[in-house]
Amino acid sequence: MLVGVVKESFPGERRVALTPQSLSLLAKLSLETLIERGAGAEAGYSDEDYTAAGAKVAASRAEVFEKADIICQVRTPGANPGQGQDDLARLKSGQVLIGHCEPLTEAEPILKLARTGATTFALELMPRITRAQSMDVLSSQATITGYKAVLLAADTLPKMFPMMMTAAGTIAPAKVFVVGAGVAGLQAIASARRLGAIVTAYDIRAAVKEQVESLGGRFLDIAVEAGDAETKGGYAKAMDEAFYRRQREAMTAAVAESDVVITTAAVPGKKAPVLVTAAMIEGMRAGSVVVDLAAERGGNCEPTRGGETILHHGVTVMGPVNLAATVPYHASQMYAKNMATFLRELVKDGHVRIDASNEVIIDTLLTRDGEIVHHFAREVFGLPALEAATNEVEAGAAGAGRAGGGSDA
Repeated sequence: MLVGVVKESFPGERRVALTPQSLSLLAKLSLETLIERGAGAEAGYSDEDYTAAGAKVAASRAEVFEKADIICQVRTPGANPGQGQDDLARLKSGQVLIGHCEPLTEAEPILKLARTGATTFALELMPRITRAQSMDVLSSQATITGYKAVLLAADTLPKMFPMMMTAAGTIAPAKVFVVGAGVAGLQAIASARRLGAIVTAYDIRAAVKEQVESLGGRFLDIAVEAGDAETKGGYAKAMDEAFYRRQREAMTAAVAESDVVITTAAVPGKKAPVLVTAAMIEGMRAGSVVVDLAAERGGNCEPTRGGETILHHGVTVMGPVNLAATVPYHASQMYAKNMATFLRELVKDGHVRIDASNEVIIDTLLTRDGEIVHHFAREVFGLPALEAATNEVEAGAAGAGRAGGGSDA
């Protein structure tokens, strides 16, 4: 079977779905790789790097879609509804497509993807189970964003992060408040501590207190009953507005005394909850910095504007989007490891096998045979439930355009 990798077309996207280092794992699965010319260039991986690792370089993007049985992308057309539309016409029935799909945001891009007949796997839907950790793209990329958020804040803050004892006097350390102690939040805590800041963190899940403290942060205990704050799949669950209002009231003092606030709270398929109001930011000292990592989902901070940096009452409010793409070399390396490990789960004996008893496979399966088949996506989009699939099916191969073709549907 042939795995195809194309250059990302989403504006500002510099990552690549597979790196040269990841191809050795594909070779063990008897998978060959065809890559679009220049696909990895912006991430720091040359065509020569790929050919040295055993890949072939295609003459055009169209050739990759024509010949490949499996297409690996960072952003599929579902997560790239603008520039990705041209790729919809290139996809073929039975072809396998793997990558970010934005599967719970808007129905129309996913319906268009389904109509191509491609079998699509949305890696954002990876279950939060121990066995799937090595395939969890949200976690790997959140590690990048948490780290980069601290660097953005440190570069913008008119203070230094660490305490310093100098001949000119003692410099007090900066105070950083991290809202949300998921993967991005924990990495932000660790990175801010490495730079010498005093870090406080809050999360509605009291169970993460130990993790925050293990990184040198102080956990902010707020007497607000959160109940069940996670879905069965391990993702954050949206709470009611009354809860968020009480939470904001409790966090006001922590925000006011902080030099930097980093917010990370996102709920799959929903607008990000507003956790920091404009009034709370107005209580911060002039020159303070807010980095809102939920900007792509509307933001955790009331003044946030996605993709912009604004000044609100003397406080810099940053709403970075697609932050992982600003560290493309290592973001691609981590994403590629996730992708290659997922392929090992999906490809058995040289064929794509969709095993309904495999939680990793069935929970990420988004479209197939012209339908959106993921139960939660159908529920979000108001579609009726489908009948359960058979236990194991061999996915069709779309590589009829290459010598030897592919496996039969």
